Amino acid sequence: MATAEQIKALLKSHADRDDQRFYAIALQVAAQEARQGHHKLASEIKALVEKSQQAANVGPTAAKPIPLVQQPKGDLKGLLELTHSPVRSGELVLTREVRERLERVLLEQRQKDRLAQFGLFPRRKLLFTGPPGTGKTMSAAVLANELKLPLYTIVLDNLITRFMGETAAKLRLIFDHIKQTRAVYLFDEFDAIGTQRGVQNDVGEIRRVLNSFLLFVEQGTSESIIVAATNHPELLDKAIYRRFDDIIQFEKPGKDEIRQLIENRLALFNTDTLVWDRLTAAAEGLSSADVTRACEDAAKEAVLYHETRITTALIIKAIERRHMKKRN
Repeated sequence: MATAEQIKALLKSHADRDDQRFYAIALQVAAQEARQGHHKLASEIKALVEKSQQAANVGPTAAKPIPLVQQPKGDLKGLLELTHSPVRSGELVLTREVRERLERVLLEQRQKDRLAQFGLFPRRKLLFTGPPGTGKTMSAAVLANELKLPLYTIVLDNLITRFMGETAAKLRLIFDHIKQTRAVYLFDEFDAIGTQRGVQNDVGEIRRVLNSFLLFVEQGTSESIIVAATNHPELLDKAIYRRFDDIIQFEKPGKDEIRQLIENRLALFNTDTLVWDRLTAAAEGLSSADVTRACEDAAKEAVLYHETRITTALIIKAIERRHMKKRN
């Protein structure tokens, strides 16, 4: 059956004469019933919505989530940040395995109604792990952009407080929003709340927050996508892993990815004379973000001092500076 929040949202949209939102919520209820195996009821709700739409000459909304186009207000202000990051899938340079797994998430989300007919659910709770600068945050933006959903980033600095119970209450507000507004929700630097319980420097409030998070994630039945990203998976509590539908490990780029990163960033320059073996060997061990920044540094130097001629030596010089910065 419809949740209390859905019923309230239906009543509010009716009172506001917001037909588009009313139909969207009704279809969410239908999808929820289908997932629970109540296919007859789901079909009846969907048929009623379609009939009502035709009578009112309102376009179908089943595939059109209603994104919130403004920053959250009230109690959620400062906890959620609406992020505008129009990153397309083709712009990301990832290993083949990571790309295939992200494409699998997109496929399941796009075909969620078809899966629901067989009592199946798309992946929607994802854990991204890996070194900094390997594309975790950008991948969350790609998911949002490809699915035409808003992207919300949880602001951990404002979520975590020193007062007993306050952080868990704020977390409940966030998960209430996750239920009501379909979107991609990014918990970046997730180890801040997912740290192992019982460690030497364990803080009671953080332990309560983790317990609350595990409970909310496990009980959640929304259609939103939750992405938790961390650079330090070794710090996470073991109970966290069971709550996610998929765990995707991001890696530093290999030689093929390094070449693609350089070609993408230097697309406006003539790269025919570049010695790729030297470049990929020099950049080994850097993150995707570091390779991209090294290319930007080399490009600036070429424009300002070398009449826009980009050379292998210029790029290697910039790459070595990035290595040096990492070591210091």
